[in-house]
Amino acid sequence: MSGAWSRLRTVPMRYPFAFGMSISTFKTSASDLLVQKVVEQKEVVDWKRNAAFAAFGCFYLGGVQYMIYVPLFSRIFPNAASFAAKGLRDKFKDIKGMGAVAGQVFLDQCVHHPLMYFPVFYITKELVMNDKDADIMRVLRTYKDNMKEDMLALWKIWVPSTILNFAFMPMWARIPWVACTSLVWTCILSSMRGGDVAHKEELAGLAVTGATLKIMKEGLGELFAKPVELDPKLSHISVSAAGPDRIGWVALVAETVAKEGGSVTHSKMLRMGHEFTIIMHVSVPPEKQRKLLAALRSKELKPLNIRTSSLTRRQTRMDTTPAMALHIHCVGKDRPGMLATLAEKLSKAGMSVEDISTEQRMGIGGGRDFVINAVCVTKTVLDDEELATVVKELATLEEQLGLDVLDIRVHMEKP
Repeated sequence: MSGAWSRLRTVPMRYPFAFGMSISTFKTSASDLLVQKVVEQKEVVDWKRNAAFAAFGCFYLGGVQYMIYVPLFSRIFPNAASFAAKGLRDKFKDIKGMGAVAGQVFLDQCVHHPLMYFPVFYITKELVMNDKDADIMRVLRTYKDNMKEDMLALWKIWVPSTILNFAFMPMWARIPWVACTSLVWTCILSSMRGGDVAHKEELAGLAVTGATLKIMKEGLGELFAKPVELDPKLSHISVSAAGPDRIGWVALVAETVAKEGGSVTHSKMLRMGHEFTIIMHVSVPPEKQRKLLAALRSKELKPLNIRTSSLTRRQTRMDTTPAMALHIHCVGKDRPGMLATLAEKLSKAGMSVEDISTEQRMGIGGGRDFVINAVCVTKTVLDDEELATVVKELATLEEQLGLDVLDIRVHMEKP
């Protein structure tokens, strides 16, 4: 048994090329499965797409990269393998060896990736994701436009990893190191973006690009955000309401608040049975407070039985069991009317609001951010075209409101 284990352990060293191709194939296939099942939440795996990404992992990540990292770099930098085998103290004494590591990092990150890896990756993703309408020239123009962001994102993650790889890994372990680093990135990003349909195209393949690094930073920003104190210069009103559920209540209340100069800072809205409840905290300049209170008591809002006291809650009527849910998360610099704009789009799309919460918080840069979390449902399952239309319309909020974060995640009701 021990003899068999000893022979098994030497497989990567005896067959480095085959081992690198195998582990890269497995890693790329597993990454796509994570995207399909966790991020896109597909019930049925697209095995044709998975096979295409696996082939990219096998032939390019495992094959081409191996030929660059091992035979080519060994010829250009003859002492690369011996330097990696040295102890840490001896490495610092070997100036020529450290220069060879720097040279390998430069060639990999500044020549190989921009001229070979990224074009191949973009083309592969285009062929896989849009096999019927693939446009190679369009996607290369997209890469050209994104090159600066992609390269900066690449260097932030891969330069440290590549330095460790070329400085410490034996030649046979260079490709497995790249595959393991990439798999860790994939697992973290997938766990943070479960159900994300707004960034489906960017997340396909889960390579380190400007788009995926931005998405990762958005998730990390959530970890370091903290609640913000209420502005002492403004008047603060707690608003509560409860009335018959119907689509459009959130839009109407939020528009009323925004038109009268108010800003929703914290809110909770929920449907309970056939009743829709709103709990809302509103800040408003003192001189506009009386006019805002009068507007909230208007005839149009009378069915909600609005009371100006504390917090507001609202819900949309839906007699049948919901079939599909959209979880929407928005973060942007605080400004009046943000909730009203989102609610209006949901109302026009015929989405029934199950739950909405908002808050103000202090972002990493010290600015005042406004956060919206919304759960909306539909009576029927939207097909891909209908869902794409809704997502496209909601995506316009990013530019319209200057949002830093816009996540849209789809969840299917279990039968």
